[in-house]
Amino acid sequence: MDFETLFKKTPVTLDEIRRRVAYALERHPLCRDVQFDVVGMPRSPKGGNWTISWQTVAPDALWEASDIVADIQDAYELVAVA
Repeated sequence: MDFETLFKKTPVTLDEIRRRVAYALERHPLCRDVQFDVVGMPRSPKGGNWTISWQTVAPDALWEASDIVADIQDAYELVAVA
């Protein structure tokens, strides 16, 4: 079994990441009012190349929102738009 293929991140655009994060946060009752922006970054040693900049997040929603975003970061990779 090729584990590299199994755990490979799906390439998506910045707009697609925004939509996926917004949809995931909207589904959680504590995270519905979270405001954020997606920020492209240089590739890290862990392989990530985007992160979230929180604009508004309630204290009781911070951990849940962070977990949701971490799961999405594990699955998606920002593609370079030419």
